This record gives sequence, C-alpha cells and structure tokens, in this order.
Amino acid sequence: MESLELLTAWREPLIRAGQVLLILLLAWLAQRILTRAISRLGARYSLLPQEVLLPLRGLLRWLIMGSALMLVLERLGVSATVLWTAITGFAAVAAVAFFAIWSVLSNMFCALLIFAMGPFRLGDTVEVIESADKPGVKGRVLAINLFYTTLQDVGEEAAGALLQVPNSLFFQKSVRRWR
Repeated sequence: MESLELLTAWREPLIRAGQVLLILLLAWLAQRILTRAISRLGARYSLLPQEVLLPLRGLLRWLIMGSALMLVLERLGVSATVLWTAITGFAAVAAVAFFAIWSVLSNMFCALLIFAMGPFRLGDTVEVIESADKPGVKGRVLAINLFYTTLQDVGEEAAGALLQVPNSLFFQKSVRRWR
C-alpha cells in the first residue's frame, strides 16, 4: 500500500523528467544528423565553401538547442508567451543600445583596421577627398587613437591647426597619402 502511494506521488515528476530527457536527446540527435548532412553535402557537391558551412552549422545548432530549451521550459511550467515576451523585449533593448553606440563601435573597429592594415602611419600626410570638385581635409598624421586620427593642418588658411578626423571616415572616403 505504501509503495503504491509513493509511486503515485512520484509519477508526475518522473514523467516530466522523462519528457525533458527525451526532448534533449531528440534535439541533440537532430542537431548531429543535420550538421553531418550539411557537411557531407558541402563536401560532396562543393555547393558552399567551408567558410560558409561553419557558421551555417553553428546557426543550426543554436536554433535547435534554443528550440529544445523553449520546449523544456514549457514542460517545466514556464509559459511560452512569457518567454517570448522576455526574449523580444531583451532583443529590442539590445537593438536600441547597439544602434546608439554604433558610431563609437565603428570608429573603434576602424582604428583596429588602421593599426592592422597600415593605410597610413604617423608622420604621413593624408587627404580625405570629399569629391572631385571640393578639396578635402588634409594634414600630417600626429596621433591615432581609438576614436580619432589627429592631423596637423597643412593648408594655407589654417596651417598648424589640429584636426580630429573620425577613424571611420578613412574607410568611407577616398584617401590620398604622401610619405
């Protein structure tokens, strides 16, 4: 009699644990089968280069595991509506924050490209060309930091003045350089 009551008390949590394990097992199995199939198709038919296959397999893995996580949480009693509301709210806030700091991130990334690629160096004279009929910003490079490149103006009007040019501008416009 006691064992029957114990079995009845544990029946629901054991069924739920079995369902969670089954969801995780099926998700892992689906992820393995699909990523292997993508790899074999890519190797056999050369449809996509390896540089595209790797992110594609990663994206597929994240989608399957994310879906499995949503199913597990739903089986544990968390409402899917609440989850989607939280996820979309977080995504909206992240998008606004990313948009707000985009110019800062762009200048920092361009600074890294300037250091790595070396389109100009300290001491070089550079000119950022606006268009064919307008003269651009021209000066000798004094400093390069994460946001700006500091130029010493070499024009007749304001010779010696310091110009701070955003690093992203060097990748948006044509640049003329003298060593």
